Formats: sequence, C-alpha cells, structure tokens
Amino acid sequence: MKVVFHDDFYQIYTADPASDAGRMEAVIDVIQSEVEFINAQPASPADIEAVHSSDHIEYVKRQGLYPIASLAAGGAIQAALIGLEEPCFGLIRPPGHHASASSCWGFCYFNNMVVALEHLKSQELISTAYVLDIDLHFGDGTVNILKGRDYVTVHNVAANDRYSYLQEVRDEMEVCRADIIGISAGFDNHEDDWGGLLITQDYFEIGSMVRAAADRNDSGCFAILEGGYNHSVLGHNVKALITGLSKG
Repeated sequence: MKVVFHDDFYQIYTADPASDAGRMEAVIDVIQSEVEFINAQPASPADIEAVHSSDHIEYVKRQGLYPIASLAAGGAIQAALIGLEEPCFGLIRPPGHHASASSCWGFCYFNNMVVALEHLKSQELISTAYVLDIDLHFGDGTVNILKGRDYVTVHNVAANDRYSYLQEVRDEMEVCRADIIGISAGFDNHEDDWGGLLITQDYFEIGSMVRAAADRNDSGCFAILEGGYNHSVLGHNVKALITGLSKG
C-alpha cells in the first residue's frame, strides 16, 4: 500500500500528545518494510481557504503552525487522490477532525479530511463521499463543516462495546453508497490506549469492511491518521487497518 508521509511529521511542533516524540517513529518502525512511501506536499492556500475562514487561517499562522498543518492537509489530499485508484493511508499530523471552519481544539488545526474531500469535489473527481470516523472522540469539526453539504455522509461510531462497535461499522458499510470512503483513523479506542475498547485485530476487520464496501461500489477508499497515543501499540494498529484495506 502507498503511505503518504514526510520527514517533517517527525518534528515536535507543540507540547500536545499528537506531537509527542516517537509517535511517528512508532508507526514507521512497524510498517516501513511493507509499504511504499509517498512524499507529502503542502495543501495550496486555495484548498485551505475553501474550508477555513481567513481569521482561522491567520490564527494558525500566528501560532507558527501553518507549515506543518498545511503539510498534513496536503498529505490528506494526496491520500484521497491515490485512494480513488487504490487504498491509501495518510500518515500525517497534526490531526484534523476537531477543526471547524473558524475554530479548532483537540490537537487539530486544519480539517484534513474535509480539505481532501472538498478538493476532490471541486475537481469533479467525486459526486458523493462517506466519512467513517473511528476515533475515540466525536469528530465535531468534520460534522460542523460538512453538515450543510449534501454530497457527503459523516458517521462517528458511537458503540461502547466491541461487538456493537464492529456491528455498527458493518451495518454502515452494508448500506454505504459513495464514490469514495474516507476513514478518520483514530486509534485511541484501543484496549491499551485511552478508550480501552478495541483490540488490534478489530482494525483489520474495519479496514476489510471498508474495502469490501468500496469494491462493491466500484469506488475508492483511504484513511488518514487522527488520534492514537500509546506508542507501543499504535504502529501495530495502523498496520492492521492498512492490511485490511489492502486485502479487503
């Protein structure tokens, strides 16, 4: 599988857990022998301005975070573009699903998923899209921005036990009809992370269900990194998801 990444994502750009030292290395160490890395490129100002207000963009610039945040958004665009042809994973940070049009919180600055989907839509590469958010935390920014845009469905998995969680994803994928499926891939619901719910194999199952839905629809699929903070398991969880996406 192609994985979009850039060495700049190694940098410690803030003091929050998404920027912790060793977080990217924990994933690279596990997956590097099995994937093809694609160098991330920054999102254009036009792509970011299509999603975020000028005041918010200026806020991110004042924090000194525009270069890394725009690189993450650009990596998401690349993952989505590749995802139209074959499954792809965006190993990017900062995350994005708590970024609304004019505000942000929760370690996020620009909404990477929305920037990616809006790019595809503006280029007339898709007519419909589906976002499956598997992060522990509700992706309020994604919902806030996309709630008035009827080309995309956003689903945050809400079940609080393993069986119901996987069944909820299965039910959604069985009825999903979209030109592309994007996974906001937070791994903080793992049993050894903040959420304490899922096991590593579950991420393989989720990836497989998404790939099966994409194949059925003759559509694309991709995933981008959101949360996940236990470095000892994060890489294995990412590997499980991308293996499921690869094999269907």
